Amino acid sequence: MYAIVEILGQQFKAEAGKRLYVHRMEEAAQGSEVAFDKVLLVDNNGAITVGAPVVEGAKVVCEVLSHVRGEKVIVFHKKRRKGYRKRNGHRQNFTELKIKEIVA
Repeated sequence: MYAIVEILGQQFKAEAGKRLYVHRMEEAAQGSEVAFDKVLLVDNNGAITVGAPVVEGAKVVCEVLSHVRGEKVIVFHKKRRKGYRKRNGHRQNFTELKIKEIVA
């Protein structure tokens, strides 16, 4: 069983027992439970339910494991023959979630 759920404006495939890395959820404390009710699709062993726009009564329950930082991404700009070079780095903040159950 899996579900397509919208979390903070992004869509994720959620299966029980799997881990997700979503954008940082500042309001969620480590070790707490969070429920998302914007479930767009539910597949229950071949029986697919598509919401219009969401599936009524469906939700995904997750546990907040930790707040982490992602890999560093280097942004490099250069204009040839002009001596212009600019280097910038960025690390995105993420929240690690473990999916406990899918209620459909």
